[in-house]
Amino acid sequence: MLALYLRDVKLGIRAGGGALVGIIFFLAVVAVVPFGVGPDLNLLARIGPAILWIAALLSVLLGLDRLFQADREDGSLDLLLIAGDRHMSALTIFVKCLAHWTASVAPLVIATPLLGLFMNMEPDAIGAAALTLLVGTPAITFIGAAGAAVAVALPRGGQLVSVLVLPLAIPVLIFGVSASYGAVTDPAPFLPPFLILTALTLFFAVIGPLGAALALKWGTD
Repeated sequence: MLALYLRDVKLGIRAGGGALVGIIFFLAVVAVVPFGVGPDLNLLARIGPAILWIAALLSVLLGLDRLFQADREDGSLDLLLIAGDRHMSALTIFVKCLAHWTASVAPLVIATPLLGLFMNMEPDAIGAAALTLLVGTPAITFIGAAGAAVAVALPRGGQLVSVLVLPLAIPVLIFGVSASYGAVTDPAPFLPPFLILTALTLFFAVIGPLGAALALKWGTD
């Protein structure tokens, strides 16, 4: 599993510049917001956490179609699926999701403090946004695994992944933004929505790979 993780991280970094494309898209979404809302720095600081979360969500959705596509094209996906039973396949997909998150999504979290300064956010707000993204974005990746597994065998299925994943990712977005605001806004609490966000990530870490394994199995039968 460690070898699979390292292999997928290397492929994710090399193939198609996935991480770089995600960061550029993340930056582009955040950069255009001041042009839309005007030069009001207080307004930018107030909506900053929500904008960072929306930009991160869209950036993650942008790269989900690459989760299984390369393995499908070279045949290695079939080998991984027949190497074990359903639970082993789910564990394999879990590792692939972690590798995809490391290569394509973690750079977005690292870039969050810089973009938070661009949005005139306070240090506490920047820290809360980065922490919630660190905890919440894996949930989107695990949800995306199921969507990518459904769409991988379909013609132009990459366009379908975002449609399938976005509705399921809305709760993650809601509690991520709520926790970010709770860290800097009284009397809004930080801990309850943050714990719910953590629970969502743990829940989808189990359900997502299992659903993806079933979808891939049905797709190859």
